[in-house]
Amino acid sequence: MLTAASQARRQAEGQARGQTGIQARAGLRFRGAGRRFGTLAGLVGLCLLLWILTPHFLTVANALNVMEQTSINAIVAVGMTYVIVSGGIDLSVGSLLALSGVVLAEALKSGWPAPFAVAASFGVGAAAGLANGLGIALGRLPPFIMTLGMMSVARGAALLVTDGRPVSGFSSGFRSLATGHVLGVPSPIVFTLAIYAAAALVLSRTRFGRYVYGIGGNEEATRLSGVEVRFHKTIVYGVSGLTSAIAALLLTARLNSAQPIAGINYELDAIAATVIGGTSLTGGEGSLGGTIVGALIMGVLRNGLNLLGVSSFLQQLVIGAVIIAAVLVDLMLKEKRG
Repeated sequence: MLTAASQARRQAEGQARGQTGIQARAGLRFRGAGRRFGTLAGLVGLCLLLWILTPHFLTVANALNVMEQTSINAIVAVGMTYVIVSGGIDLSVGSLLALSGVVLAEALKSGWPAPFAVAASFGVGAAAGLANGLGIALGRLPPFIMTLGMMSVARGAALLVTDGRPVSGFSSGFRSLATGHVLGVPSPIVFTLAIYAAAALVLSRTRFGRYVYGIGGNEEATRLSGVEVRFHKTIVYGVSGLTSAIAALLLTARLNSAQPIAGINYELDAIAATVIGGTSLTGGEGSLGGTIVGALIMGVLRNGLNLLGVSSFLQQLVIGAVIIAAVLVDLMLKEKRG
């Protein structure tokens, strides 16, 4: 039997361990909040700099234009955030956007009612994403290899379906999804905010969201705690495919055209927005609040460079440098915490 002294000592040790765990979690939350604040401060600083450099930047019309231009990348980045938080990567999102878009367009041109055409497009995007997840979770393929292969498969399928030609000419009712306004705010901005609110709620307030963080932080420990890791990893890639299809819906409605070559390099923009927003490439850390700020930084940077008359070639150089800097900052912060 345990003596009273032994019981007291064990209780004290348990309380100490619990207090240490609470302090560690509080430290992680504090560091995450600090990183998000730094990203937001970077966005504000960039806006002020561009305002000084060009008087045309800081206007209501241009602000709405930046947010509308950013909406497509921001929606794709939602799924990318889920994937990277879980410790993976998805290089197929641009091709899945193109494939979902041409499926939507072909269905509409064939006379399908818009809800059925949209459902078919979303189904194709989600199914391709789930195929990525199954290959990674069950086939044990590295995410880079599996999604790289899907990138080629989806792009080839989009070209095959359309014979390499764009599909255009849709009803005004369908186009209003991207060209309409809600209380004076462009519809794409409203769509984006609604998607972020729902996705952030799932990631931060549900058991599934906690499992996503757990898988990215320590997959083996999460598996040993009884979580069906393979199932949840598969669903994560399904979410990424679905958000690519949602982005395809807005892009098709906005351009009045679906092109099989759409979405090229969108995976790089989505990864950049996610990493600039504070999501760690090693997994287990990040937030959708940071991602939307990262997407806005990308959009503001492009818009400002356009207003300044910077060539598109130099823009690519600048944006690439920003991505490298964001990854270096993430690595330095990781080493400092380690």
